Order: sequence, then structure tokens, then C-alpha cells
Amino acid sequence: MAYVVTENCIKCKFTDCVDVCPVDCFREGPNFLVIDPDECIDCTLCVPECPAEAIFAEDDVPDAQRNFIALNAELSKTWPVIAERKDPLPDADDWNHKPDKLKDLQR
Repeated sequence: MAYVVTENCIKCKFTDCVDVCPVDCFREGPNFLVIDPDECIDCTLCVPECPAEAIFAEDDVPDAQRNFIALNAELSKTWPVIAERKDPLPDADDWNHKPDKLKDLQR
């Protein structure tokens, strides 16, 4: 079972999670991070580090966000590895916990 980045990461892109990942399973897009399910070792270290509370175990992804399981798998195949913490997007705090951000996802 892999971990999954869900909607609240969109337009925030905090990278505290990346800093603690022992296997570099995070991938970076323009305004969102995903986890490569083939690389994730289910260590759980990223979950408490996410200020947006956007990371869930695959089995615990909220029903309304189950589509993010496939989205993480899809995007992780083409987005580059991110292995070091970066500054979040400039207006990340303004977007944190705002609903309905999937339409704002940049691929």
C-alpha cells in the first residue's frame, strides 16, 4: 500500500514531506506533488510533515478523493523526482484547505 497526495496539495506544494522521504518517491509538478506508488515504502514519515494534511495511506484516502490514487500513479511516471525541500508556492497559505482545487491542477 502506497501513500497518496490529495487535492489540498494543489496550489500549496509544501515540501516538508520531501525532506523526510528515505526513498525519494515524491515527484514535482508545477503546482502539486505526487508520490510514485512503485517507489513508496509505506514508511509513514511524510504524513505528519505535511502542513496541508494532504497525504493519506491509499486505504485511507477519503472517498471524494479516491481519484487521486490513479492521478498520483499517472503523474509520477512523467514528473521529475524532487529530493530536497523547496519553498512552497508564494500564496500557499492562502490556498491551504480551500476546496475544489482539482480544476487548478497544472500538469
